[in-house]
Amino acid sequence: MLAVEIIRKKRDGQALTKEEIEFFVKGVTNLEIPECQISALTMAVCLRGMNTKEITDMTIAMRDSGSVMKWEGYDRPIIDKHSSGGVGDKLSLMIAPLMAACGGYVPMIAGRGLGHTGGTVDKMEAIPGYQSMPDETLFRKTVKEVGCAIIGQTSTLAPADKRIYSIRDVSGTVESVPLITASILSKKLASGLDGLIMDLKCGNGAFMATYDQAKELAKSIVSVANMAGVKTSSVITDMNQVLGYTIGNAIEVLDAVNYLKGINRETRTHEIVLALCAEVLVNNKLASDIKDAYAKLNQALDSG
Repeated sequence: MLAVEIIRKKRDGQALTKEEIEFFVKGVTNLEIPECQISALTMAVCLRGMNTKEITDMTIAMRDSGSVMKWEGYDRPIIDKHSSGGVGDKLSLMIAPLMAACGGYVPMIAGRGLGHTGGTVDKMEAIPGYQSMPDETLFRKTVKEVGCAIIGQTSTLAPADKRIYSIRDVSGTVESVPLITASILSKKLASGLDGLIMDLKCGNGAFMATYDQAKELAKSIVSVANMAGVKTSSVITDMNQVLGYTIGNAIEVLDAVNYLKGINRETRTHEIVLALCAEVLVNNKLASDIKDAYAKLNQALDSG
């Protein structure tokens, strides 16, 4: 099997087999496939697309390119949230502790900036002394004791995605729905989740500019994640204006802290935070219904 044959096959609009996808991802991981061929395949996928089976096979191959975390002995659901990215989107910094306060464990493996959007890891690194790449022992210990932790993608978690992700950012293939789906879910599946809520940004400040584009990505992520055994749903949210009061890593962290303390809660941000958290709480039986979820979320915020 040759990488160029796989690239040519996808260029011509044919579906790739599970074996072909696994071969290519393995070559990406062990550095046998050069960046020029990775870039060629990502462009072919961007132009020709992938069916749901192909995306699922790619997601699982990328997940299995490194270690997959297990959470034996953790007696609460392992849950997470992911956003497709937007301007001023610091919601992860609010949602992770809020979901933990309502009974979940939240091991959030976040990304850096992609295109014009800021990354959660970049925001966290604005905090002096923050370790964005701890070893797995410290990560597990923090999740167990605190309820949540936000870290960057380590070298052992979905390493194939890390390499492909960096190439997508400079090769004009950021917007590809199959590649976005595989990138997001390979990391989330590698972190051993029970449940996931996806925040799909839609508008002129997002990668998905129209509602139809956002809906396509939402369907792709929900279908693939549920096929892989992670209870997942998605909420499409507006990104035609900045989220919250701030843009910029350090001041966005301060904005998030002020939100959690009840000092300054921008109405639109608050509405989206509650909607996303409520969905994942109900999906993972941490609340009986949406009304119960909202009550628990508001109690957690009001009590500090």
